Amino acid sequence: MRSHRQAGLARLYGASALVCLFACAVPLAPALAQDVTDMATNVPSGSQMLLAADTLVYNNDDQTVTAVGAVQIDYGGNKLVAQRVVYNRNTKRMVASGAVEIINSDGTKINSEHIDITDDFADGFVNALRVETPEKAYFAAESAERMGGVLTTFHNGVYTACEPCEDKPDKAPTWRVKARKIIWNGEKKTVRFENANFEFFGFPLAYLPAFEIADPTVKRKSGFLIPGINYKTDLGFGVKVPYYFALSPTYDLTVTGTGYTKQGFLGEAEWRQRFNNGEYTLKMAGIRQENPEEFINSSGFNVDSGADGDPNKFRGMMGTKGQFAINPRWNFGWDVLLQSDKNFSRTYSIDGFSDVTHQSTIYLTGLDGRNYFDVRAMRFEVQENTLASDPSARAAQQPWVLPSLDYAYIPDMSVAGGQLSFNVNARVISRDRLDQAFETAYDDSTPVERVRGIEGQSSRLTAEAEWKRTFTTDGGLQLTPLLALRGDAGYVSATSNSLAAINEMATNLGVDDNMRTSLSRYMATAGLEMRWPVLFSMPSSSHIVEPMAQVFVRPNEQYVGGLAVPNEDAQSFVFDASTLFERDKFSGYDRMEGGTRANVGFRYSGAYDNGWSTNAIFGQSYQLAGQNSFSAPDLVNVGAYSGLDKPTSDYVGLIGFNSPSGFSGSLSGRFDEQSFDVRRAEVKAAYSGLPISLSAKYAFIQAQPLYGFTNDRHEVTLGASTHLAENWRVFGTGTYNLEQNVLVKDGVGFAYNDSCFTYLMTFSESRDSITKEVSQNVGFNLSFRTLGDFGTSQSSIDTIQ
Repeated sequence: MRSHRQAGLARLYGASALVCLFACAVPLAPALAQDVTDMATNVPSGSQMLLAADTLVYNNDDQTVTAVGAVQIDYGGNKLVAQRVVYNRNTKRMVASGAVEIINSDGTKINSEHIDITDDFADGFVNALRVETPEKAYFAAESAERMGGVLTTFHNGVYTACEPCEDKPDKAPTWRVKARKIIWNGEKKTVRFENANFEFFGFPLAYLPAFEIADPTVKRKSGFLIPGINYKTDLGFGVKVPYYFALSPTYDLTVTGTGYTKQGFLGEAEWRQRFNNGEYTLKMAGIRQENPEEFINSSGFNVDSGADGDPNKFRGMMGTKGQFAINPRWNFGWDVLLQSDKNFSRTYSIDGFSDVTHQSTIYLTGLDGRNYFDVRAMRFEVQENTLASDPSARAAQQPWVLPSLDYAYIPDMSVAGGQLSFNVNARVISRDRLDQAFETAYDDSTPVERVRGIEGQSSRLTAEAEWKRTFTTDGGLQLTPLLALRGDAGYVSATSNSLAAINEMATNLGVDDNMRTSLSRYMATAGLEMRWPVLFSMPSSSHIVEPMAQVFVRPNEQYVGGLAVPNEDAQSFVFDASTLFERDKFSGYDRMEGGTRANVGFRYSGAYDNGWSTNAIFGQSYQLAGQNSFSAPDLVNVGAYSGLDKPTSDYVGLIGFNSPSGFSGSLSGRFDEQSFDVRRAEVKAAYSGLPISLSAKYAFIQAQPLYGFTNDRHEVTLGASTHLAENWRVFGTGTYNLEQNVLVKDGVGFAYNDSCFTYLMTFSESRDSITKEVSQNVGFNLSFRTLGDFGTSQSSIDTIQ
């Protein structure tokens, strides 16, 4: 009798699996670009049959040879083991009986109590057999016929890709197909089922008169792939049907049609080709939308239906990716997206091109030991739900980077007993629209434009050399002197719109607005780092405390205190424990630290016999002389609210721990240097183990009016996952904005996974922090090994993982 647990699982899977079964009623094939292997039994000409047995009896009258007891036959790589084998010289057939096992040269295993087969192992009749393929697919039948070495017909057969349970071999597998007849064609590489029933945990779910799949050995075969479904509010339900063309061992084509209930038919095509030194893909997609009014937002704007002013316009894309190895050290590649509007690929979840910010790039990269070279041209596609004519739209403000160059070289031999390194960076940027942001000034009333990117062209070339050497004293003090020299050369061609925005910003801030058309600058640094690691060894633990101090002496940053130099690559900046001991804390090359600065603090690590470990870092930075680069505004005010914009910086610290039980946590933050008030903080805690995993994160950032954040920001993210049974998992996550009282996003899901079947279902929501509009997403995926996958696009699943 089947258990109640099996019945419950079967009912839970039923709805999704039944849809998948109807999709399987057409020929199917997995789309993996590998070569097809020949499953037909291949006996080399001139092969000799080797036989071993306890007893061998010759009967000249009947022209038979009988082998009895531990019979083993090896013929052309095919092996047969049985208790008794009778060979008839006239008919050239063998009859094997008693625990018969045949292992074909391709690795396929056949088990039966009685086998009647020709001496070339090609034709035969098998009763009550079980077949195991090298790919761990299983056939069983009451009887079977094998003809021509390529065609096997199973009568009253069963097929599954689930391995049998060792403890309960008679237990029904997760899924199996029972059929009146199963025809395995080793030449066409197909398995055909006639009068078949699909069973789930031993329960029949669907009857299929006939369907065909690729045989388990096939890596590439033309045919329909498993269909998929998806749903989005503005698109409706969609049914996706792909067809795969195996055109050659080195190239193939997949054509996909998707019908949406609200928007009509979407066509896709993907071409893939592989060479000895690389591969490339080309994807195209297009649709003529039937109901573009579905994209109208709460403000009445049609933000996502195509080009402005033409909502019924055909929408489409073309994308290509490739990578080739020129030689063992050099690689060339590209990732390019072209589309009719800024958000088509994300709206329709085009696989490989649906990320929020897609970086189109062409690159050449070289790597040899510690030496690195990279040159690339880039364009950033921001796929956002805003009108292209909206001044705040980010898509049209993105630049062309033509090109960006990085080169690093570290000589193999030391120089004056120390390590010498060279770095070169260059970039050329062209932007068609001014990238400016309107925020609030220091007095909370005057609007200020942050010019994040000028309209026009700018270029910069940077070369830098650094030498450092570490000396260790008898007392364990480590001294590392450092010398560095950097030089920059640049060119700027800003349009009148850019100059007007810069002039307005300069007026509001009371600084120089002299945007230079060309510039050259340098920075020379002499530094000394002192570390004194001290080991404290205890009976059950050991601890290392390492006081540290750094001093960097250098001139003032040139062109600082005004708006003379664009800042394109050093806009993202956070001062925390991870950047405390950096020589130059700016994130890019367009800005550089100047003046004399000292960084002081300590690092700590501890290890315990019970498996626990702890770590910490704490310190402060001081501007000792010269102009503080972080207190002087640039086009984006990158140093504002950083904690470094004062002679004595804020304190930064981090403390964390890990336990052998899977529990871990950390606390990091930045604290006011006088009042010790929290300016920025992050708390993390996690537990990973069976049957439950938990994670929690709290983030706090003090108000930053110059960046448009007039209030403090508090955000909490929680996540959990638990295993309800051996193969079952339930999980969920949520992010809540405490300041705006908005559940920014949340989601739940459950999954089942074993060796032959995977089931995943998710539900997620996201909310706009201002309009509070809710976007919902439902996704599910079923994967039957050797049969294929069925469900929604993977992107809907990834939103909650």
